[in-house]
Amino acid sequence: MNGDALLTTGPLPTTGPLPTTGTLLTIGELARRTGLTVKTVRFYSDQGIVSPADRNPAGHRRYGADAVARLDLVRTLRELGLGLPEVRQVLEREHGLPEVAAAHAAALDVRIRVLRLRQAVLRTVAARGATAEELTLVHRLARLTQDERGRLVGEFLAEVFGAGASRDGRFGGVARSLTPELPEEASAEQVEAWVELALLAEDAGFRELLRGLAAEEAAEAAAAVGAGAVPRPGLAVLVRELAGPAVAGGVAPDAAEAARVGDLLLERYARLVGADGVDGPVPRARLRERLVERLRAMADPRRERYLELLAVVNGWVAPESSAEVMDWAVRALG
Repeated sequence: MNGDALLTTGPLPTTGPLPTTGTLLTIGELARRTGLTVKTVRFYSDQGIVSPADRNPAGHRRYGADAVARLDLVRTLRELGLGLPEVRQVLEREHGLPEVAAAHAAALDVRIRVLRLRQAVLRTVAARGATAEELTLVHRLARLTQDERGRLVGEFLAEVFGAGASRDGRFGGVARSLTPELPEEASAEQVEAWVELALLAEDAGFRELLRGLAAEEAAEAAAAVGAGAVPRPGLAVLVRELAGPAVAGGVAPDAAEAARVGDLLLERYARLVGADGVDGPVPRARLRERLVERLRAMADPRRERYLELLAVVNGWVAPESSAEVMDWAVRALG
């Protein structure tokens, strides 16, 4: 008989006092006392895990009170997932129960991580309505080792930022801030977030979006340096600083006050990028168009979702959403 099949037991144990010393139980009575099936009790008896105290004249086995306690322990150990060899070691005191329990707890940790990965795969597939091909991809991403996850993220950041993604490159700090690091003891939520984030990182359109944003930022920084500009807050900070209060105050993007905020934002953006630098002034209409393009890219929901997932994976505080402010600024600039 397959020992694993013995995890299926009979009815719950009957209540009542344990048999007194000298009272012997038939195999059926012992099964009822322990909640095991007669077949399972007979198997354990044949394996020497529990031995009959006597046999009646017909040769039927009789068991003492110790058999009830012994089978109760066996049932508990089996329900915890221990195999028959480990159960036998505990009963025969070849290994102490604490040592066996500690080893099994460690094995369960591994099993729990595997189950979390499977759960993340199934939830992601269910949420996305994934195809069979996507299921295969999601499953592969969920099973990546720590080194494989690092390589995937490294390739993603290298494609987005180029040589600037290195530790000493222009975008070294930005790249590090965008690096997910799934902890060894990750929660189910973190595993699910990692799978979705990895799918985003493999999305060619998303990579192109971030690559464009990085190129724009590099060009703006170079233009500012060329114009002799001192370091200033980035565009995202400017938008939150100027448009944030208007959004919080309920100002409509087509109101006169919104137009004034848009003009101020355009003026500050011109200074940020050195629009009046060595290459001559940038036409106002072109500058406005360029700013709107940048804001639309920054408001892309995939970018915001990546940052949300990154915070979950790394255990950071959830980032403040900038989508509403960015959208308002785009509409105010017209």
